[in-house]
Amino acid sequence: MTDALEQELATLDDVDTPQAKLRRKQIERDRAELLESCTALHAEDKVFLARHPHRPKIDDYINALFTDFFVQRGDRQCKEDESILGGIALYKGRPVTVIGHRKGNTLEENMKYNFGMPGPEGYRKALRLMKQAEKFGRPIITFIDTPGAYPGMEAEMRGQGEAIARNLAEMSQLTVPVIAIVTGEGSSGGALALGVANRVLMLENAIYSVLSPEGFASILWKDATRHAEACDVMKLTAQDLLGFGIIDEVIPEPMGGAQTDPKSLFACLDVVLDKNLSQLCKMSGNALTNQRYKKFRQMGQV
Repeated sequence: MTDALEQELATLDDVDTPQAKLRRKQIERDRAELLESCTALHAEDKVFLARHPHRPKIDDYINALFTDFFVQRGDRQCKEDESILGGIALYKGRPVTVIGHRKGNTLEENMKYNFGMPGPEGYRKALRLMKQAEKFGRPIITFIDTPGAYPGMEAEMRGQGEAIARNLAEMSQLTVPVIAIVTGEGSSGGALALGVANRVLMLENAIYSVLSPEGFASILWKDATRHAEACDVMKLTAQDLLGFGIIDEVIPEPMGGAQTDPKSLFACLDVVLDKNLSQLCKMSGNALTNQRYKKFRQMGQV
């Protein structure tokens, strides 16, 4: 509904008539009322917002938070996987390595980026950049937003499972700071392959789970139409996961979701990222590895 109002507002930007001004005021009032109703969201609502097509993508975060981004391509074994974007950048003058899942803003871009579902080449590229970052002492910042790793036969034949497993093992032993930020969907091993971090941050309306609610309902109840019920059962919201100790911090979003005011979100994320990175950069390599190991070993303990 808010998308329709936004589109109508956009059409009125260049119209300077009394009727247009009145309609603009009405739309802004209706928009404010709708956003006010977004204060008590259910898990299903958060899944909707996490998948919102206008939600900021990794390109937006890179442009807003980093400078001098130099993209790096290829896994040096097979091919370039564009569903993973990675490279070197400066964050407040500090060299960092930035890696994340990549979704598009149009159907053509989504097809080009395989709807944010990497194949094994994407994860091998990510690992190559991580090992390079470790060699040169650069902190690693990952952005997680994927419905899962690509499940096609071609990916499995080229070692999808092995590539993800290797990322989990290698990330656990890195001696540089690693910060993972779940910005939208974080589903299955495809998300976790970039998520073994010293600090795991999560946007307020993002989700992080073992698989999609539809997949969960299909497996547990043999009925994908019960996905709304699955959203509650899975405890996949940022608030749930903070309580379980799976993530370390929840980053507030603008009312109505990140897509309503990206600049405000970027400013908030910048503060949180700077704080966590400053803390981690004071730790030694061994301390970072041990902290990461203990963090994940403690998960699930009662």
